[in-house]
Amino acid sequence: MSNGLVVLVNPNLVHPPIAPYALDVLTTSLEAAGFEVAVLDLTFHRDHVAAVLRRYFTDQRPLLVGVTIRNTDTVYALERRPPFLVEHRGIIEEIRRLTDAPLVVGGVGFSTMPHALVDHFGVEYGVQGPGEVVICELAAALRDGRSPGGVPGLLVNEGGGRVVRVPGPAGTRDGSSMSWQVNRVSRYVRRSGVPLRVDNLAYYRGGGLGSILTKNGCPYRCAHCVEPNAKGTSFAGRDTAAVVDEMELLLAQGVHDLHTTDSEFNLSIAGSKNLLREIVRRKDADHGSPLHHLRLWIYCQPSPFDEEFAELLAGAGCAGVNVGADHVRHDLLDSWKVTAKGRRYYRHEDTERLVKLCHQNDMLTMVEALFGMPGETPRTMRECVDEFLGLDATVTGFSLGLRLFPYIPLGASVAARSAGVRTVPGVRANTGSGPILLKPLAQCRDAVEYERQFVFDPAGEFRLLCYLSPDLPGGDGPQAGWEEALELLWSMVPATELHRVMLPTIAGISEHDNNYADNPFLLSLVQQGYTGAFWAHWRDRAEIMRAGGTGVLVNAGEGGGDDAW
Repeated sequence: MSNGLVVLVNPNLVHPPIAPYALDVLTTSLEAAGFEVAVLDLTFHRDHVAAVLRRYFTDQRPLLVGVTIRNTDTVYALERRPPFLVEHRGIIEEIRRLTDAPLVVGGVGFSTMPHALVDHFGVEYGVQGPGEVVICELAAALRDGRSPGGVPGLLVNEGGGRVVRVPGPAGTRDGSSMSWQVNRVSRYVRRSGVPLRVDNLAYYRGGGLGSILTKNGCPYRCAHCVEPNAKGTSFAGRDTAAVVDEMELLLAQGVHDLHTTDSEFNLSIAGSKNLLREIVRRKDADHGSPLHHLRLWIYCQPSPFDEEFAELLAGAGCAGVNVGADHVRHDLLDSWKVTAKGRRYYRHEDTERLVKLCHQNDMLTMVEALFGMPGETPRTMRECVDEFLGLDATVTGFSLGLRLFPYIPLGASVAARSAGVRTVPGVRANTGSGPILLKPLAQCRDAVEYERQFVFDPAGEFRLLCYLSPDLPGGDGPQAGWEEALELLWSMVPATELHRVMLPTIAGISEHDNNYADNPFLLSLVQQGYTGAFWAHWRDRAEIMRAGGTGVLVNAGEGGGDDAW
């Protein structure tokens, strides 16, 4: 007998579509707890969202409605497109008109500023970090008539701009360690072609990639990264057999390209090696195993990455490695890419070794740099461009500027320096012209006030904050320097290398655009049946666009800084 209906909504309207893995995870735990589950996936209905919602909620009386927020915006510095939060809020308001059921919101994007978004969306509840344990406890409390205020880890909207977080279970640390929120044992149930469930094969055919999680959380404290705050500050490794079972399930459904959704696959490398060994073992034991069709794509850091790891990746079926090396300058990386204890964990030599090992084992590589952090100058940028191009990676990606979020170390540092009274050189906004003043959390009334500063201006209008080193050309100011720094970066890449380099763009600077949302090149890839990480096809983009009858790759004018590259 059902314990009640929980409806899970995916409001992500970006194309190419990205499967809402979180809803498979939540569905698995809710079904195991005896709840009836329905998934309303709006991605494939983005032109008639309201009609889909009205048609469903007309006859349904759910116990709870959950909404996943994967991205708050494109995470593309100084983006002019309105943040995804505008669309998401409209969808939440429509759901509110159609049902009296309480709403709970979660997801990685939501978790970057959870208190402010619970308040902004006007929902009853929120979940920061992994949600599978908390949502089951919340649904059970609603079913039993108990106060949800006793559900560990739950964010509760008390009204009047006040949002509080229920403490975690006894023994957990200040909410930063979220490993207790992860279902580590179960094989997440992945489906294709089942009504009111995530259709993984449809997403694969429409977007070219499936997804797989091997562990959650990250204990590192890199200056620009939201992962520890959004996923927890300790690793929560999943059961190896359950993960490989899940991979086999997807592969048997025809989803052959799987991308890891770990913060970084090679951190906690012993567990990653064990997973790869299990894949190899099953392939060797059963020549009919669907694992023989696996094409694995991973995110990783330059270190640890040794010969054994490279060989295991190749044996398991890894097709490509995306490495976030970010820079070559030691003086910049020393305060930028660090462990929880503040120690840097790799050098440029590690990146060089990784690329060589990958190529020796027939795996493609994408190496990414991130320009504009504190201390960046034209000289440091030039040095990094030259060194990265010398790696001879399959593709090199150069990004410029950073989105500032409330709890990343850089965001917290900027707020502390500003102290509500002074502007901080390098802080920019995508809209508005007034001075940017931020207060640290300790000076704010509560977390809602603190978080709101990073996405709304004092008048309540959307304003995405970014950081771009004031030592780059173009001067300093709320919207200064972006175009000048971008043109400088483009000038550093020889025309003979542009075929294998991804660069940020603005209108008029290039026919190429490496942003994700509604990107014509990516849409052309999908239409022609290409699969795998999109960067793997970047070198051939001109031919692919011609074959698709689309002409040259134009600037879509919309960012997409998404993790599906």
